[in-house]
Amino acid sequence: MHRLYETDDIAVFWDSDKCRHERKCRDTSPETFNPMRRPWIDVNAAPTAEVWKAVSACPSGALTCAYTHNICVKLNKEEYRSVAYDGDRKVGECDYSVTSDAFEIYHTEVLPQYGGKGIARRLVYKIVEAAEREGYAIIPTCSYAAKVLGS
Repeated sequence: MHRLYETDDIAVFWDSDKCRHERKCRDTSPETFNPMRRPWIDVNAAPTAEVWKAVSACPSGALTCAYTHNICVKLNKEEYRSVAYDGDRKVGECDYSVTSDAFEIYHTEVLPQYGGKGIARRLVYKIVEAAEREGYAIIPTCSYAAKVLGS
């Protein structure tokens, strides 16, 4: 399972397949990481610096984070894509198609001047999260999506 948790400041990525040391993050920021709560991660429950510190201490790599840089990422299910905006300007997109049992992610692109900020990863995670919640498999034919998902 892949999940994206965002605030105005940071995006936290969680890959449950890698998660092995939940106690470490819980001990570092118990307000943020509470396995008795659903969802178990609430990035708004503690200051950004505390959340970042807890995520950075993750020994398995299940948790990673990036600053959001005031970029908004939205899923557009009608157009089969997630889109990143800097204000009103579209700065990136990730496209997918839907089959009877899978979401195929086939294209991810971010404007060059916005590269290296975790935007493409947020775009992929938005689609993966939607697919998993709806019970669909993920087929990452886009090389970037395959890299993000470890395929």
